[in-house]
Amino acid sequence: MTSKGPGVSACPPRVAVIGAGSAGEGDLERARLLGAGLAEAGAVVICGGLGGVMEAAARGCAEAGGLAVGLLPGPDDSAANRWIALPLATGIGEARNALVVRAAEAVVAVGGSWGTLSEIALARKVGVAVAVLGVPPADGLGLERLAGPREAVAWALARVRERRKGAAD
Repeated sequence: MTSKGPGVSACPPRVAVIGAGSAGEGDLERARLLGAGLAEAGAVVICGGLGGVMEAAARGCAEAGGLAVGLLPGPDDSAANRWIALPLATGIGEARNALVVRAAEAVVAVGGSWGTLSEIALARKVGVAVAVLGVPPADGLGLERLAGPREAVAWALARVRERRKGAAD
């Protein structure tokens, strides 16, 4: 008989932080504070592993002692920003956006553009909760707007708890 390990409930929460690879200072600071807050709460930060919002979230996470996972579009782990503790080179280009949201139990979009919109759509399609911190990448998405990084951390952790409770029922 083989053991299946400790189970999902014993694993740390997994929260994706998504946003533009080229972002303004406001979004970068929000992402950094969000990454730090998630790390302090014991969550793993999942992102695309490159620059902009992804790098800022990974930086905040790393500086707070957390684990940042980067799912990279190319075949080379060394493309990851310096704050990514676990770079995973997918080699599948922008299709890696699906992996980012599938690996997460909740998603927080910090601003963003077309790539962020694709991740939002994919997350919603597969039933992963998404909220926006800052200005959403498009109007009319029907996403909850979060006031600041602390609220975003609380929102994400509450969605993880709900998801896990639903899976256990």
